[in-house]
Amino acid sequence: MLILQNLSYLHPNKDVLFEHINLTVTSREKIALIGNNGTGKSTLLRIIAGELSAHEGQLQLDAIPYYIPQLFGQYNGLTVAQALRIDEKLRALKAILAGEVTEHYLQLLNDDWTIEERCQEALQYWHLQELDLNQRMDTLSGGQKTKVFLAGIHIHQPSFVLLDEPSNHLDAAGRALLYDFIETTNCTLLVVSHDRKLLNLLNTVCELSARGITVYGGNYDFYTAQKQIERNALNQDIQSKEKALRKAKEKERETIERQQKLDARGKRKQEKAGVARIMMNTLRNSAENSTSKMKSAHAEKIGGISDELQALRNELPDIDKMQFGFDNTALHRGKILFKASGLNHSYGGQPLWKEKLDLQVTSGERIVIKGLNGSGKTTLIRMILGELEPAVGTVYRAAHNCVYIDQDYSLINHQYSVYEQACIFNTTALQEHEIKIRLNRFLFTKEDWDKPCSALSGGERMRLMLCCLTIGNQAPDIIVLDEPTNNLDIHNIAILTTAINSYEGTLIVVSHDEPFLSEVRVERTINLLNS
Repeated sequence: MLILQNLSYLHPNKDVLFEHINLTVTSREKIALIGNNGTGKSTLLRIIAGELSAHEGQLQLDAIPYYIPQLFGQYNGLTVAQALRIDEKLRALKAILAGEVTEHYLQLLNDDWTIEERCQEALQYWHLQELDLNQRMDTLSGGQKTKVFLAGIHIHQPSFVLLDEPSNHLDAAGRALLYDFIETTNCTLLVVSHDRKLLNLLNTVCELSARGITVYGGNYDFYTAQKQIERNALNQDIQSKEKALRKAKEKERETIERQQKLDARGKRKQEKAGVARIMMNTLRNSAENSTSKMKSAHAEKIGGISDELQALRNELPDIDKMQFGFDNTALHRGKILFKASGLNHSYGGQPLWKEKLDLQVTSGERIVIKGLNGSGKTTLIRMILGELEPAVGTVYRAAHNCVYIDQDYSLINHQYSVYEQACIFNTTALQEHEIKIRLNRFLFTKEDWDKPCSALSGGERMRLMLCCLTIGNQAPDIIVLDEPTNNLDIHNIAILTTAINSYEGTLIVVSHDEPFLSEVRVERTINLLNS
């Protein structure tokens, strides 16, 4: 169905994004395409979809793919029917049924007499039955836009589907529908996603990296097991090379010490034998040259081993190079931080929640807030933070230090450099070199310190945010994470998970990412129901 041979793509500034990509996708395969942010996953999907052209290489495709992009802003000025490219067919069908049986309308319809029924069935499956096909796309939520294009699969009935982060804006109900579709469809699928539950429904994982595409013949759990085997082997290679380096340095020291002893003994013998001064100088110069050559040979060997060791260390995942660690929160575990009784809010005169809320948050808890899109998760967070007072009910808030981190990491100011942003959180007068040490721990090296925050990727903003939280005099009492994994690749989700697990304060999370919630050890769920 799809064959890529030696495919390469260059950015407009001629920087290479990827090169010599090879991949074969056969009919009815369900493939996950994963890789770190910036490796070119979305670009590769756009090339396959025909939206971009490769710089070089061959692309063979025997079916027209149906492509669902990650972002939908380009469709905001269109109606739902226009975005799905069915507006002309529907117009032609209505005209023909009204008696305007012209050659133009018949060509537009192309004998697709069931287009209207398929639209109704598709919208009903994706819980969009109330949606008007003439409604503008910019009036829809992110989740509704995703569902519109997912509905288009049933409408157009393609054999090959490209999906770029399809679960990003979906709530739990929407994700359940998506998972069911992926399990039951006979379409060939090529999916870019960081949703590990979704990835486990696909039977092949392809990892895109600077080395090209590596194919793992199994789902995501199989892939992670294989990666752990590779990681263990890499660590063994590093340990072996470190041992070889220690031996080489010890050998150098022993050899030089032995030579120095021999030279000293020889000098004493020559002095006793009354060797002439000029001959002594000649012998000394010869010994020094011999020692110099020996040092040079050892230095070359040690330098070679050091280079090999550094090359191996460079292959380590970033998470193995980072140093995490939050200072302890000042609050004792179990202290009541927020308590609400009979809580509710209203929009347009209507109560937000079906039943009034009675809840409390205590220090050290790990809580997830769940609910469908529009169920008031953000409203409840704003009440906990003290940014919003309820329409009814009583609220108690203890004095606490709380940090709210949204999925875009908007606490990062794009007008600052990386170093300047870190300084904003320096409440304990750390010296410049100490701040830079903290930045290094989160993989921001000297070359990154003056980089503008506006140039950072989603994963880099996340790392900088975590670094900033460790610069303060103590960890925040509460960290609120609002859909923290939406814009992160799997690699950066692992970094976030490790960092959060080193934090001992109160954690409140809004997320549909079940593996993430399990890994950060969420203990309690607050379910919100709309009225």
